[in-house]
Amino acid sequence: MLFGDGPLGPDVLLIQRSNRGRRHPGQPAFPGGGVDPEDAGPVEAALREAEEETGVDPAGIHVLGTMPELYLSFSDNRVTPVIAWWREPTAVHAASPDEVDSVERVPIAELVDPVNRISLRHPQGMLGPAFRVRGMLVWGFTAMVLDSVLREAGLDRPWDPAQVEDLPPLAARD
Repeated sequence: MLFGDGPLGPDVLLIQRSNRGRRHPGQPAFPGGGVDPEDAGPVEAALREAEEETGVDPAGIHVLGTMPELYLSFSDNRVTPVIAWWREPTAVHAASPDEVDSVERVPIAELVDPVNRISLRHPQGMLGPAFRVRGMLVWGFTAMVLDSVLREAGLDRPWDPAQVEDLPPLAARD
C-alpha cells in the first residue's frame, strides 16, 4: 500500500488489473505480487512488483512496515501487506500492459466520502465493504484492507453499510 501526498491531498496508489490476466482479471488492487526466489522477502517483492506494474521508482519510497500475514482461503494465498510512504513521487502508468490496464492515485478524501462507500454482496453470499472511486469498483481483499487501514488510522467517516449492492457478474470472474 503506497501512500503519498498527491495533487488532491493524501492518496493511495491502486492498479486496475488487466482483463487479459489469469488471476482476478479487471479487478482493482494494490501493486504487488508473489515473492520470487531472488527477493529477500515481502518488502523487496512489493517494491519490485510496484516498479514492474506502475513504473514507480523504489528509491523514492520509504517502507513504513508490514501488516501481519493474511491467509486468503478463497485463493489459497498468504499475503503480507507492505505499507509505504511515497517520499519522492514519480509519474506512474500501466508499465506492464499484460498485467495492468491502468494506474490511479486515489485521494483518501474520495475513499472516505460516504457517497463512495457501499457494501457488496458476492454471488456466494459474502458481504464486504466496497468503494466506487475513479471509475473503479474496489472490492474484495483490496477493499477490506483499505477499510481496515482507514478505520485504524482514524481517517474513516460514517457511512451506511446497509446500502448493499450485488457484485456485477463480470467483476466476479477469476
